[in-house]
Amino acid sequence: MPAPVIEVEDLAKQYRLGQLQAGYDTLRDTIAHGASRLLKRERRPQPERIWALDGVSFSVEQGEVLGIIGPNGAGKSTLLKILTRITAPTRGSAVIRGRVGSLLEVGTGFHGELTGRENIYLNGAILGMTRREITRKLPDIVDFSGVERFIDTPVKRYSSGMYVRLAFSVAAHLEPEILLVDEVLAVGDAEFQRRCLGRMEELSGHGRTVLFVSHQMQVLARLCDRAILLREGRVVQDGPSEQVVARYLQAEGGTGSRRVWPDLQTAPGGKRVRIREVRVVDESGRLVDSVDVRQPVGIEISFTVLRDDVPVFPRIKVVDREGNNAFTTVDASPVWSEPPALGDHVATAWIPGNLLNEGLYTVEPGIASLGALGSSKLVHQARVPDGVAFHVHDPGEGDTAKGRYAGQFRGSVRPLLEWTSERR
Repeated sequence: MPAPVIEVEDLAKQYRLGQLQAGYDTLRDTIAHGASRLLKRERRPQPERIWALDGVSFSVEQGEVLGIIGPNGAGKSTLLKILTRITAPTRGSAVIRGRVGSLLEVGTGFHGELTGRENIYLNGAILGMTRREITRKLPDIVDFSGVERFIDTPVKRYSSGMYVRLAFSVAAHLEPEILLVDEVLAVGDAEFQRRCLGRMEELSGHGRTVLFVSHQMQVLARLCDRAILLREGRVVQDGPSEQVVARYLQAEGGTGSRRVWPDLQTAPGGKRVRIREVRVVDESGRLVDSVDVRQPVGIEISFTVLRDDVPVFPRIKVVDREGNNAFTTVDASPVWSEPPALGDHVATAWIPGNLLNEGLYTVEPGIASLGALGSSKLVHQARVPDGVAFHVHDPGEGDTAKGRYAGQFRGSVRPLLEWTSERR
């Protein structure tokens, strides 16, 4: 069995905050301050130190596309800088087997005074390619970047969008065995992002390895089979990208896919009914954090009826990540037209597949009743704001409402509709 192309073992990086002395002091000021400290017997304040990475370990096999996610300051960019030998680790080791192409920021490795064409040759030479190899790849690089009109213009005159288009095109076409990509694709437009994703999928299909850092969770979940979640410099989770993305988004929102209240007295509700448990489940009844956009997902509400004097019925409100109300629905079946029996009940609301858009959704479960006779007012007997959450992902196989489009559609819902067409 071949060795992993990337092996990271107990990797750590420490940084010192601040500076030892003001950089603008004159020599006389520096000597005076030092003498003053000696006379007053003052100790120089010790600078604060932080661990950007602390004990990170993982391995990556050839041809694997690995996503790295986490909040700002988690250590994602520091990790890539160590892997590309920009900075050295304080502790641990990182072994890379293969030629590395990196795109850690807009225009990595570009010289502003050189033209786009000259920078292509420069980057190719750095990667160890011959001039003949670079010349052979040049038409593909220029065509992919879309900057052919400006290829002989110094790149210092490029816009940020032109910069990143050419930089990514160079990194992706000069045949690196390992491609490291930081959060740079957000600079390009939607059409260019689609082409970049297609190129990275193509690279992985040909046995090349990709490490992808991004805050675009939908893109990362689609592109990567596996993801690593970093938090405060440590690996929190390593597993299938859909599960890791779901955990990250749920942690951001402070909500998981299950809530339980074992004590009836403190459970949400009142004198008539109390909610005991809420779960997000798949068709087999298994608890899930992330669901395929094509598959139905169930919101299971377990509740206890304490008084049988009025009819009550389950309800849910589904809210998207931006706080928009996607929809609210109640169980209108005749079974709830009469007061329910005392005791425990379980009701599940099934959200059909190909309805919700990609992203994180929060659910407010509840038990409600109608107001006085003849009133249409909804009376909340029990409800849990931000009760549970789940992540919807699109596997990108072309059989959803997006087809082969790799970008993100706006809106909370994205139904797969029936279309008819005719030639006139």
